[in-house]
Amino acid sequence: MMEGGNRLPWMKYGSVLSLFVVLVAIWFRSPPNTVLDDRLDTVLSSLLRAERKVGVNDARPRVAVGFGGCVDLIVDAASFLNKIGVSHTDQPLHHDYLENAEQLAQSFAYFFAPGAAAERFMINETLFSELVEGARDLPGNRWAVGGNAPVMASRMATEGCDVLLGGSFSTDFTEVLSQHITVAGKVIEEPDIHLILEYSSGASWATYTSRRANRYIIHSDAHNPYLDSLDEFAEKLKDFQPDLLIVGGLQMMDNFPFNSGEREAVLSRLAHLLDSSSPQIGIHFEMASFVDENIVDDLLHYVVPHADSLGMNEQELPNLLSLIKGSNITVLSDPNPRVATVLDQMREVYRILNQRYKDANSDGEANGGKPKGKPLTRLHVHTLAFQAMIVTRGSQWKNTMSATAKASLTANRHVCGSNDIDLSKARLIMDDSFSVSHREGSQRIPLQETRPVSCWDEDDYQICVAPVLVCTEVYQTAGGGDNVSAAGLVLQI
Repeated sequence: MMEGGNRLPWMKYGSVLSLFVVLVAIWFRSPPNTVLDDRLDTVLSSLLRAERKVGVNDARPRVAVGFGGCVDLIVDAASFLNKIGVSHTDQPLHHDYLENAEQLAQSFAYFFAPGAAAERFMINETLFSELVEGARDLPGNRWAVGGNAPVMASRMATEGCDVLLGGSFSTDFTEVLSQHITVAGKVIEEPDIHLILEYSSGASWATYTSRRANRYIIHSDAHNPYLDSLDEFAEKLKDFQPDLLIVGGLQMMDNFPFNSGEREAVLSRLAHLLDSSSPQIGIHFEMASFVDENIVDDLLHYVVPHADSLGMNEQELPNLLSLIKGSNITVLSDPNPRVATVLDQMREVYRILNQRYKDANSDGEANGGKPKGKPLTRLHVHTLAFQAMIVTRGSQWKNTMSATAKASLTANRHVCGSNDIDLSKARLIMDDSFSVSHREGSQRIPLQETRPVSCWDEDDYQICVAPVLVCTEVYQTAGGGDNVSAAGLVLQI
């Protein structure tokens, strides 16, 4: 008892000392938010440093972009659907195109809950006009220049390029474009209107809650499906002599009621334009939301073989891969895929398309010695959490690391609606480390705040992956992919 009694004071003082040490540690320890803020600040400064490593040429690169365009009428999705009286549905369904309000509700619910981007053609022109009128009166609506080509052209001009834009627009439309954009196309009275139903992460409609911010687009275009600026664009292209030719907006053909043979004829003319362009000109094709397998088959025949660069999002990548492997359209894919999943899919697309190019050119004399199409040398996939690029070593595409960083920064700038990135409105959702593949034994790469863009060599190409500082106060998601793709291309031409 005496020994135990003698130890008691030491135990008491030891406990006091331990408590003191813990209190001091808590006092001096950085609050969790401070540590997180410091991490975001380091990632941002490192991405900015990577972006600034390369500048745009003083001579201003020349970029030609087609085709079409529209005026976007942007509304809050839930407010809009409630205002116009679209009934809630307990039956989320995929529809290739829309004919009535019930199908609109079902299709919207199908993509809204997972937070997946979607775009659908409304075959009912009367209903579409009623929807537009309802959106015009909705408080908080916004009008913006829309369409893949004008959006990419505007980003290119902002980033220091001179741009030739192919599209048929109204005079009001062309007046708001940058002075560095020259339009090639017809003048029309009324531009096509696209309804952009935007929603934030956690938004609610009926019994559904969105997992991430995104948009649902409805259109009923009259001009864009026909690429009716193609002839004017081709004529001006001769003197413009671009460093890069971008093709986008072809999803306007998806489920459009062409007469028999019309779509193939239009795409055949486009293929001739691409095939007749100088081999030194890079050709980029920007994918989009397609649900008609026939149009995608046509694109794989008429357009993709002529492009040495492809851009797409996390929905469009597995869709393209499924079709080139002979399977069906994948209407809805994981809106938040892992890095390893995306990289494995990118490798497959790169391998299959380049094998097709080799097979098509196995007999060098078959086309008079002229190669059929182009090998794929650049592939850019933009997701919510990260940017990923595959670029063939020794190809014309340069500055891949800086381009990936710029694409990442542009994602935040566009979605938040500000050129200055506010870290109080940003977060990282990419994992702290990622596997480069699902293959057994694959390397795992940690996210380093001071060097956030990870690049490494494989086979005949380089891969770069950059985290995105995801915007938490969304201004606009529509046009995000076009802005990101364009920004990434700027530093590589």
